[in-house]
Amino acid sequence: MDILLVASAFNSLSQRVYAELSDQGHRVDAVLASHGADAVRAAVREVRPELIVAPMLTSALPEDVWREHTCLIVRPGPPGDRGPSSLDWAITEGASEWGVTVFQAEAALDAGDVWADGSFPVPPAGKGDVYRNELSDAATAAVLLAVRRFTEGSFKPRPQSDPGIRVVWRDALHQEERRIDWGHDDTQTVLRKLRAADSRPGVPDELCGREVFLHGGHPEDRLRGEPGELLATRSGALCRATRDGAVWIPELRPGKGSGDPAPFRRPAASVLSGFPAPPGSGPGMPGSNDRPYWLPEIAVPLELPPGRTTWADIRYRQRGAVGFLSFSFPGGAMSTTHCRRLLAAYRYALTRRTSVLVLGGARDVFSTGLHPHVIEASSDPAGESWSNLLAMNDLVEAVLRTTDRVVVAALGGNAAAGGVMLALAADEVWCRTGAVLNPHYRNLGLYGSEFWTYSLPRRVGAETAERLTGDGLPVSAAAAERMGLVDRLVPVPPGEFTAEVERLAAEVAADPDLPRRITTKTTARHADELQQPLAEYRRTELARMRDVFSDPQAPYHALRSALVRGLPSGPARPLAARGTA
Repeated sequence: MDILLVASAFNSLSQRVYAELSDQGHRVDAVLASHGADAVRAAVREVRPELIVAPMLTSALPEDVWREHTCLIVRPGPPGDRGPSSLDWAITEGASEWGVTVFQAEAALDAGDVWADGSFPVPPAGKGDVYRNELSDAATAAVLLAVRRFTEGSFKPRPQSDPGIRVVWRDALHQEERRIDWGHDDTQTVLRKLRAADSRPGVPDELCGREVFLHGGHPEDRLRGEPGELLATRSGALCRATRDGAVWIPELRPGKGSGDPAPFRRPAASVLSGFPAPPGSGPGMPGSNDRPYWLPEIAVPLELPPGRTTWADIRYRQRGAVGFLSFSFPGGAMSTTHCRRLLAAYRYALTRRTSVLVLGGARDVFSTGLHPHVIEASSDPAGESWSNLLAMNDLVEAVLRTTDRVVVAALGGNAAAGGVMLALAADEVWCRTGAVLNPHYRNLGLYGSEFWTYSLPRRVGAETAERLTGDGLPVSAAAAERMGLVDRLVPVPPGEFTAEVERLAAEVAADPDLPRRITTKTTARHADELQQPLAEYRRTELARMRDVFSDPQAPYHALRSALVRGLPSGPARPLAARGTA
């Protein structure tokens, strides 16, 4: 069928629905509702769709559109659940299971007839993580079922007036309801509030007399202090005491009253470093770029001892001949500091006696490449862009030059731009079936780097590499496997990915043919180096990127700024071409 996606943003769920409908042979186009009702109407006139699907909407469809076309709306929440903060309430209230509904648009909000629905477990994770994983799995399955039912033509959707559907209206979860009472709320309550707002809108608070919003939360098992007290930093995160424990907060967003010229979320300690020191903490000198000077940096070893419950964004563990270097950065963005720390950890992993090294393996986003928020907040965005790119290239090159063991990139979630190229530097790419890949840099107007001109064509061929980077379309995990981007699909729920990767890696390590594979790999790398050195790929790519970074009029700078500030950018039609089978 001809299907038009209407979405307020072409976010992770919209991209996955687009990719999986395309995999099934439908001709899919998309329009951003954020560009207004007229843009939606224009897309409908042009595409003349047989069906309209709205995977993510923050505003109502134009009435003339839903009256003249069947429009299926995807809503986080079980049938009968209504209101704008469904998943936020589920996490805040500690629901163990939640749902998703695909219903037909009509005049009453969230009240249309149900074409499909599904349920999913709610793990102790942030809203963004749950949305991209458990909810995305359930929502995509429900959309595919609803589209199949529509195609077959005999299904009659279930009215929400059905006695078996319990209608519950939940008002928007307002910011004052999200606010933490540090002297009263226990650690679990604090974590639920933080997790329910981790991606947006954040939890309102005050630090050092400035308004801030807290993003993300993880438990701490040892550090303690007075409720609300800031205790330490670690790798850019802040540790803050609760009445019965402590939590780690990875990111802050300065409020309007903070005086910060960069009012978007980024590593918490770097935001706090620009605030004045609290009374009694010292002479009041400003902090460093990475952390406020008055808080201690509490490190933990890469290999955490058994029984620890604390936060670390990079960890190493070993099981026999297999090493696991896992990492998890908010939203997958990797700043200069992130890249350098991960490179140091990678070099540490190479000192261990293993025959297989797994890079990644955690649930949720693998990597999206450069960190636009940190770049935008810099006093020299062009210079920080360059530093970030060099650090990312150093990391990717280290993986490419590893010849004494098999390296596996294990993607539990989405990857984009330089994050895809980081994965492709490995010998094998394993991908959870729910992941979406964006192997291009088009959204920020960049040519790209991280040795993509070497890694991408050698996997998919020059013609496909040119199409992937030029079209800028998302690719499902299944499509990525078919074209050679991915070597192995891992068809498990998000919570089982790490254990399944560990099992599969043990099989690779036990393969008697492994020594021969490593020898073959070493020979191939040497041959490739003789044909064209990696240094030449790097030099050519970086020259193109440096020209963009140093040009104040390059689209990259405006696109980056709009992205981090949540402003509309780009055309109303986000796709360069229609999806096909």
